[in-house]
Amino acid sequence: MAVSARFVLEQGPGLKGMGGAALGVLKQRLGLAKAGSGDAQVPGPEIRVSYPPRDPDLVRAYVRHVGGDPSAYKRRVPAHLFPQWAFGLVGPCLEGTRYPLLGALNGGCRLVSNAPLPLGEPLEVSGRLASVDDDGRRAILEIETVTSTPSAPEAVVATMIVFVPLPKKKNGEGDEGAPKEKARVPAGARELSFFRLKADAGLDFAKLTGDFNPVHWVPAYARAFGFKNTILHGFGTMARAVESLNRGLFAGDVDALSRLEVRFTRPLVLPASAGVYVEDDRVYVGAAPGGPAYLTGTFQARTA
Repeated sequence: MAVSARFVLEQGPGLKGMGGAALGVLKQRLGLAKAGSGDAQVPGPEIRVSYPPRDPDLVRAYVRHVGGDPSAYKRRVPAHLFPQWAFGLVGPCLEGTRYPLLGALNGGCRLVSNAPLPLGEPLEVSGRLASVDDDGRRAILEIETVTSTPSAPEAVVATMIVFVPLPKKKNGEGDEGAPKEKARVPAGARELSFFRLKADAGLDFAKLTGDFNPVHWVPAYARAFGFKNTILHGFGTMARAVESLNRGLFAGDVDALSRLEVRFTRPLVLPASAGVYVEDDRVYVGAAPGGPAYLTGTFQARTA
């Protein structure tokens, strides 16, 4: 079932974040901000924003879209919905880094759930640039966001990992060297779920979260960047992995997962079919055991 377009009206934070990021890229291209190795302060200044409670209809539609059970979230907001309100902090947190943001990629995420996030309470969100790892070939920027409510301080801590390829230098520095082996699903991994995504899955996820990067829903734009078609958001892949863990390992307990760390290892081109697989404390999203992986990660359950 297609996601209602009315949810676009609730995507102020995400749209603001995209606008801020686009403005940063525009400044670089106009020469108003120099792109290159940055010298940003780390950790960066803390940015704080307040938001009203999440719309229960949006939460239900989102959970249903990523393969979860909306009835399990009657009194709470999924922690993995954090991009819907935290994405607006990305632009301000990266302001002044001077890295070439046009080529930036979503590299992954570290998600810590300290407590259930209550539905019906306003959100207090803080964000900052937490770390920069620059080896001359690429920069990895970590943006840490903390989401609290009046009854659940620091309920969700999410660290978004931004991967920025750096230009090669004339003296040869910055060369990539030997290509890394592509991530794969272990041959012995156990399948938790298998899902099929239509070509408009990226647009539906954008309606629910506000991440309207056209690479996810405009085929011509995606092809211009070298993809065969639009690609699913990395956070959309992650959300499906979480809900598969909830159903397949945690018997429907949506509060059982306390920590998840993932890397987005290759684009999931739409339309697509993929499965969620586990081996010990590792989770994968891929085509099949032994096949290529779109996501790899580790997870930890909450202790009693």
